[in-house]
Amino acid sequence: MRSPVQWIDMPPVWLLAAIVAAYAIGVVEPMWLTFGGQWARLVAGVLIGGGLILLALAIYEMRSKRTTVIPHQEADHLVTSGIFSRSRNPIYVGDMLILAGFILRFDAVLALTLLPVFVWVIERRFVIPEEDRLRRKFRAEYARYCLKTRRWI
Repeated sequence: MRSPVQWIDMPPVWLLAAIVAAYAIGVVEPMWLTFGGQWARLVAGVLIGGGLILLALAIYEMRSKRTTVIPHQEADHLVTSGIFSRSRNPIYVGDMLILAGFILRFDAVLALTLLPVFVWVIERRFVIPEEDRLRRKFRAEYARYCLKTRRWI
């Protein structure tokens, strides 16, 4: 059973924290820093929508293979089909797209610095431990998967 702290230490919580930080940065940053008008809102919508689509495709694929989508839990199956044939971490790529979209939407130019920080946190807290578990459990199959599919895109 997971403790309350373990339920808080989840990628959606980190994403929400980064979005809130981006909003706060957008409120306090100098007005002369801007992405520009309507085109930024359009691109923001495309990025957020694309991120949500990636999340949905990845969750659907994992559910169809009857394995967990919850980080820090042992996977029952190695999912290499669907969107996972393009990226080993499509959910996290989707999270990055969503964050980038909100940064554009909030017109928070200085919040762009949150993107590499978010990627670093997600990689250290979730990606590397998940890869280690998959490497131990699926050995040769996971090694072949890593050779043909990139970690990100």
